[in-house]
Amino acid sequence: MGDDRNVLGGELEPCGTDPLTGFYRDGCCVTGPEDEGSHTVCAVVTAEFLAHQQLVGNDLVTPRPEYRFPGLVPGDRWCVVAARWRESAEAGSGALVVLASTNEKAIEVVPLELLRAHAVDVPADPRQLT
Repeated sequence: MGDDRNVLGGELEPCGTDPLTGFYRDGCCVTGPEDEGSHTVCAVVTAEFLAHQQLVGNDLVTPRPEYRFPGLVPGDRWCVVAARWRESAEAGSGALVVLASTNEKAIEVVPLELLRAHAVDVPADPRQLT
């Protein structure tokens, strides 16, 4: 993970390994120059989120083996594109967010307050959520 930090300022924690997520399929929401979409939000996807993404043309359900993409089901943790996550959140269909596993680069696209409103993890110092 190198120097990647999470939105809370700490070390970026893994997002998910089953299925194996991340732009680089390393389990983490690490980003780099090749990641034009900024796959930086660690989401716990819901049926509502997946349906909204399909509605806007982003099919996260259908497997795409050529991209090592297994297709998602509700409850999967996945590094999603920050702008796509924000689009769903603003439409009332935002997925849950694991802040400790969400790359700080996400706040270039999504306000931290919006991410916090969907947070499912509690940091060691809960005052960070206020």
